[in-house]
Amino acid sequence: MANEGSRNARHHQVCIMMDRRSFLMNSLGVAALGSLGSFQYTQTKKPLNKKSLKFGMIQGDLTVLQKFQLVKDLGFDGVELDSPNDLDEKEILEARDKTGLLIPGVVNSVHWKKPLSDPDPSVRKECATSMIGALNKCKLYGGTTVLLVPAVVNETVGYDEAWERSTVEIKKLLPEAEKTGIKIAIENVWNNFLISPMEAARYIDQFDSEYIGWYFDVGNIIRYGWPDQWVRILGKRILKVDIKEYSRDKQRNEGIWEGFNVEIGDADSDWAKVNKALREVGYSGWGSAEVPGGDSARLKEISERMDKIYAL
Repeated sequence: MANEGSRNARHHQVCIMMDRRSFLMNSLGVAALGSLGSFQYTQTKKPLNKKSLKFGMIQGDLTVLQKFQLVKDLGFDGVELDSPNDLDEKEILEARDKTGLLIPGVVNSVHWKKPLSDPDPSVRKECATSMIGALNKCKLYGGTTVLLVPAVVNETVGYDEAWERSTVEIKKLLPEAEKTGIKIAIENVWNNFLISPMEAARYIDQFDSEYIGWYFDVGNIIRYGWPDQWVRILGKRILKVDIKEYSRDKQRNEGIWEGFNVEIGDADSDWAKVNKALREVGYSGWGSAEVPGGDSARLKEISERMDKIYAL
């Protein structure tokens, strides 16, 4: 009986120890999960987490190095250049390396005046040639995207023609994009083309290529609808985001172009909804300011305004 009692006592003690161990393990597991959940939330809370701007926004009689250093000091992580441009290539690379300011992408500067939708094959070829140059420049700079306006619809170019011509030309460019590892990022810039998110998604999907996606300009879209709706429909197709604002009130009362005459965060972009939608589709990365620039004080204001909308 005594031995039986001892065995029972030891068994009871072991059970208590196991229960304590299970409790501790469960507690640690919950804590770990809580920590992991917090980590994941922190990582996705700010889908816009890198700040860039367009090089032309940096005003003043400064060298390329001085301009890069200025915006680096103001809290920007990168700067986007036009291609082609009249800057010295060696200066650009030196400025990038000395300041640590990244060049996340370039903007094709030929596509608007000489679009891939032009009726003249020679004009389309000029644009295509400039795109090949831009893809290679972007690779040299260490970027990941070339922004392209794919087509322009007007009184002489039909919507269907713009679609067909630009599709043919972009298909020719995709092998070069794949070769360089640089993606073509399509943007809507009030070119009367791809003016709904469903259509924009279909346009991208027809290429069946990971080397083409969408450069989502928040302000430009407000003329056609609501940015957060576009984000959810475009989803993973979004490669980068342009930061600008637009006011429907100014559009109605002062004129369509006056809608842009507002500061970041002061009109109808609804950045909280945009950020929420970007989180939902898994976007995490660059936002690039595309607004009137200026001197150090003006660029500092833009940087601070971007910080505020990033935090929403």
